[in-house]
Amino acid sequence: MGICISSDSPNVSTAKLILSDGTLLEYSYPVKVSYVLHKDPASFICNSDDMDFNDVVTAVDDDDELQLGQLYFALPLEKLNKPLHAEDMAALAVKASSALMKAGGGGSEKCGSRRAVVFSEEELRKGPRKGVKKGTGSGGSRKFTAKLCAIPE
Repeated sequence: MGICISSDSPNVSTAKLILSDGTLLEYSYPVKVSYVLHKDPASFICNSDDMDFNDVVTAVDDDDELQLGQLYFALPLEKLNKPLHAEDMAALAVKASSALMKAGGGGSEKCGSRRAVVFSEEELRKGPRKGVKKGTGSGGSRKFTAKLCAIPE
């Protein structure tokens, strides 16, 4: 048991926007999508929470604001209303992971924080491992149950 003290300023929730070149922009205040698009009119903004495999990619309305705590992508207009394939999703995940690590994931860890998991494009293309043996060691297998609890903010 211990106590965690940090000299850093407290983390501020930001709206994170990953540009098509992999650059991360962070906004600590709500900003309109039209303002962001003014800098790159050949793109549209989509919310990462609204992206699913083989589902069409939709744009956030120009009049909407980027919400703090959300991750957004700026994608080329030719991807608008087109299905998002697994390899496209993997490429976006790698791009976001890389941008987030460059922005602040490489420093010292803070109390209660976890290291970000970074996958290479090759690992994402391979997909999950198959044929892993289960419980063949001398210790037998254990049954695990989920242990859920509330996390105070």
